[in-house]
Amino acid sequence: MSYDLHTLRGDVSGGVTAAVISITPAVTYGVASGLGATSGIYGALAVGFFVGVFERSRPQMGSVSAVLAIAMAAVVATHAETAAEAFTIAMLAGVIQLVLSVLRIGSYVTYTPYSVIAGFTSGIGVMTVISMSNAFLGDPVKITKPVNAIRNWPEAFDTLNTSALAVGLAALGVSVLWPKRLRRFLPAMIAALLAATLLHVLWLSDMPTLEGIPRSLPDLQRPELSLTFLAGAVVPALTIALLSTVRGLLGALAVDAQTRTQLDPNKGLLGTGIGNVAAGLIGGLPGSPTFLSSIVAWRMGSRTAISPIIRSLTLLALVLGLAPLFTYVPHAALAGMLAVIGWQLIDWRFLARLRRIQREHLLIMLTTLGITVFVDLVTAVAVGLIVAGMIGARQFERLQLDSVVSVPLLDQIFLYEHSADSYGISPYSARTGIVKLRGSFTVASSSKLIRTIGDDIVGHEVVILDFSETEYIDDSAALVIEQLIDTAAAGDATCIILSLDGAPAATLESLNALRRIPPEHMVGSLDEAQDIARGLLVDESEASPPPPRRLTGPDSPDL
Repeated sequence: MSYDLHTLRGDVSGGVTAAVISITPAVTYGVASGLGATSGIYGALAVGFFVGVFERSRPQMGSVSAVLAIAMAAVVATHAETAAEAFTIAMLAGVIQLVLSVLRIGSYVTYTPYSVIAGFTSGIGVMTVISMSNAFLGDPVKITKPVNAIRNWPEAFDTLNTSALAVGLAALGVSVLWPKRLRRFLPAMIAALLAATLLHVLWLSDMPTLEGIPRSLPDLQRPELSLTFLAGAVVPALTIALLSTVRGLLGALAVDAQTRTQLDPNKGLLGTGIGNVAAGLIGGLPGSPTFLSSIVAWRMGSRTAISPIIRSLTLLALVLGLAPLFTYVPHAALAGMLAVIGWQLIDWRFLARLRRIQREHLLIMLTTLGITVFVDLVTAVAVGLIVAGMIGARQFERLQLDSVVSVPLLDQIFLYEHSADSYGISPYSARTGIVKLRGSFTVASSSKLIRTIGDDIVGHEVVILDFSETEYIDDSAALVIEQLIDTAAAGDATCIILSLDGAPAATLESLNALRRIPPEHMVGSLDEAQDIARGLLVDESEASPPPPRRLTGPDSPDL
């Protein structure tokens, strides 16, 4: 598209509007993280700038979020002894995202089970709401474990600050009750901050307020690069990278649906990764692409990457110009807004369906939620993913085993054209069995595949392994197939391989899993397998029977 004055006007309008609605959440989330209001602002600046620069198909805004702020609070509490270590973890998360982008596997992060996401976001919400109770009673805003917050209640009630309680309730009330028709002109969060701050300035002044924000450019942070620290920082950095990537990709998809555009997820992840590295270098929180700022900017006329750049520059100008005013903002006002945000983070839609949710998904969700609340977020995400993987493997096992068909082939149908009685063979004799492996087979089903099929091949003298409808076999399943062949050989049965080609053939050959199978026993059609089986089973002493019947008509076995 050609860039003209009309496009510039839309980019400026959208960028400035996005900056105005970003400053209050950035300050709030910075305080919630325990790293200070400036960390939220610097994170919004860095992430917003690089997310916008690297996305060219439409303007994409980036900023900090409540989930990442609380995650950083957990990191500060359990994995970082200093601010430098916390910001190093943020940089490392950005590096992980860069690697995912370069390998072009970033979009696969969105396959994280929803029950895991619902569990830790709901846990973060519960933790935030309970933590804010102490700030309502007069303490500074601090995210802590619910057990610690509840333990502090007796002391907090003894020193109850009624002014802080009134300001906090006012901020909460405005956040919840602010009319929807006014939100397009003044977001509820900004309205709540203004109302609570005015109440504090004009009447109720005895309460803790924010520390001053420096009116200067941020200083560069020196990362902590000791091997001991970096080894322990990998897991929390992976958690931050996962949260940032999931939220960013899902947010971008939501904007795509509204704007009828389509972003490249790997390019977006590249911008997010660089933004998070830059945020850590200047002492900012990690962030991700955001839905609200992006859609507001789009509706205000933003159409190019110039708009996110204008947004970052405007945000910087607002901070430098308004920095002294933030000293009037009471912690209780932020507590009221964070309590509403925490309540919204709890996945009530998911919880309302608890009775209808499969037990496996319920277990994942409740496990992740419980560990988030009572242990820490990093452990919760790790355990949630492990449990989800185990349960997912069990479900894949059922699906894959259902795709295995094992059928005994009656001699009189498979080997003889006329009745087998004339050759002294029982009409119920079935010396040949065919095992049809349909679909994909992975480690999920490998443990039970041998038990499922092993019993079927016992008693047969010839076993046909049919791969005509096999799409994929991983290393674990390939080794199990080798074990099946060994089991057949131990029972004096001969195996015939039917229609093996493509990726399954490459996997089995690479592991030398078919070394017991003679080349002449690897055929491409059932007719060829029939000829081999007849040669192995029909004794020469039998009266010369007519040629075997081909299994291409209505008498072919129904598999």
